[in-house]
This record gives sequence, structure tokens and C-alpha cells, in this order.
Amino acid sequence: MVLALFRLLSRLPLRALHALGAFFGLATFWCSAAYRRELVGNLKQAGYTDMRLARRAAAEAGKGMLELPFVWMRPAKDVLALTTTSQWHLIEDARARGRGIIFMTPHLGCFEVTAQHFALHPQTPADITVLYRPPRKAFLEPVVIGSRARATLRLAPANLSGVKQLVRALKAHEAVGILPDQVPRLGEGVIVDFFGAPAYTMTLPARLEEASGATMLLAFGERLPKGRGWIVHICELEPSRADSIQARMQEINRALEALIRRCPQQYLWGYRRYRIPPGVSAP
Repeated sequence: MVLALFRLLSRLPLRALHALGAFFGLATFWCSAAYRRELVGNLKQAGYTDMRLARRAAAEAGKGMLELPFVWMRPAKDVLALTTTSQWHLIEDARARGRGIIFMTPHLGCFEVTAQHFALHPQTPADITVLYRPPRKAFLEPVVIGSRARATLRLAPANLSGVKQLVRALKAHEAVGILPDQVPRLGEGVIVDFFGAPAYTMTLPARLEEASGATMLLAFGERLPKGRGWIVHICELEPSRADSIQARMQEINRALEALIRRCPQQYLWGYRRYRIPPGVSAP
């Protein structure tokens, strides 16, 4: 049934999906006090106190949910036709180094379209393995895998097996994709600042970089108004000056903060970024 609903929604124009998404996003903001409290609190932690930005962020979060059927289930040519890229030369430069690429895409804009665009780029399509967290409801997993996977886009579950897939991809000088601001499980992270507050942060990007020497790139798909599509922004992370994994993750969080401040209305502020998993000592 879920798959049928996704297929039905995927037939709608992107502009219609974004309009519906904005409506449901705002409805959720006003109807759920817990969601509103989380979103507004996270914005305030980052220094944003304007309620207009909070409402806009809620609308953009709704757009992000309703655009998924379009990105996942429409033919690749339809998605590519609405996607452009800035700084594509950074990807070409990284490929020329021949050490693989680690794409870090935070919960900013359409974070699903970045890997799709890299994998299906009309001139230079390439293999990429993306880490994903299996849904809590088992019946949803075939929908997620069947919809997101493409010929050159592979999915790796967020467990030991998936990490091994990422390592193999980097050894083959391919690309991998990670959501670096996703709260990891116990034992997979360290506590470092994120917008001035302690946040349990995954160490996987830094460990993969240390093991492979791969180039680290930040990427996000900025959502354009009126359903015009997305522009994928790419920027290269500066070489590390850190002397530990924890210090490197603090550098990465600083880079993510700067990226998010470029387009704060499209960050997923309602995500419980500062929760501490059971078993982790709170700061």
C-alpha cells in the first residue's frame, strides 16, 4: 500500500508536491507542540529567533517529505532535468586524485538528490555507495531500497556490514555518501559541539578519511522555489589540522554549521540532533 501511494504521488508535478508538502509541514508545526518545541529550540541554539524562519523551516521540511516519491520513483531523466550543479569541477578534481570521495550531506535541502545526481550525471555517471539507516517498520524496507537504489547507486545499511561496503568502495576509488549529522548508535560517536551545544556525533567520516586518504566533499541540494527543482552545491573540506578523531569531527561540525547557515530555512531543525543514546555519558 505504501509503495502504491508513493507511485501515485510520484506522478504529480514537483510544484504540486512542494505545495502539498508546505501545507502539511505547517499543519504539523501548529498541531504538534513537541515538534514545534524541538524545531524552535534548535533554531534558537543556532542563534535564530525569528518565528517566520521557524514557520518557513517547517514548510520546507514538509516539502522534503513530499518530494521523496518524485526523487525516488520518477525516471532518472525527470530528476536530472530539474537538477543542476555548482562547483562540479571539485568532483572532477577529486576523481583525478584517484583516492575515492567521501560525500557528506547533512539534513539540508533535498539530501536525497545529491547522490542521485552524482550517480546519474549525464556526462560522467559514477558509482556511489550511500549509508542508510533501515526503517523501524520492516515492511517499509523494500520500499526504501527498491525506490532509492539505481544502477550506479548502491545502499549500505548502517551496521558493520554496511561500513565494510563503504571501505570496499573507497578501496576501489569510488564515492561514498554519509549523513554526518545523524545521531549514531552507542560506541559509534563522540561528543563535540554543534552550534555551540554538545552533540553526539558519528566518527565514521573521520575514520574513513584516515583509513583511505579519500577527498572529503560537502554537498547539499538547495530546493528552488515554485517546484523548479534543485541546485546541488559542492564544497571541499579543508585538510585536517586535527591530532585526533574527535578534533577532526569538531572541524567537520564547524564546516557543517557554515554550510547550513548558507540556507538555514532548509535545514531539518525538527530533527532531535542533541539527543544522547542510552549508555552514552551525558556532558
